[in-house]
Amino acid sequence: MNYVYLLRCSDGTLYCGWTTDLDARLKDHNSGKGAKYTRSRLPVELAYYETYEDRHEALSREWHIKRLTREEKLALLRGGRKENN
Repeated sequence: MNYVYLLRCSDGTLYCGWTTDLDARLKDHNSGKGAKYTRSRLPVELAYYETYEDRHEALSREWHIKRLTREEKLALLRGGRKENN
């Protein structure tokens, strides 16, 4: 399974990423081993995720989410989790 996720950082910003193991990746972020962006914004919490069977679809979705405005990302969060099976 492939996951695209949004984290809410301690400073209120949002971070988007992709992984095959959501729990492990969240632990990595919170231990300072995640993305450089999140290291100085700990702790982070999982705010949203989508699942994909295909890696290419997940990477494409991550690319699109990263280009959304903050307001569009917040609207996505209000919509909840989306399954794509």
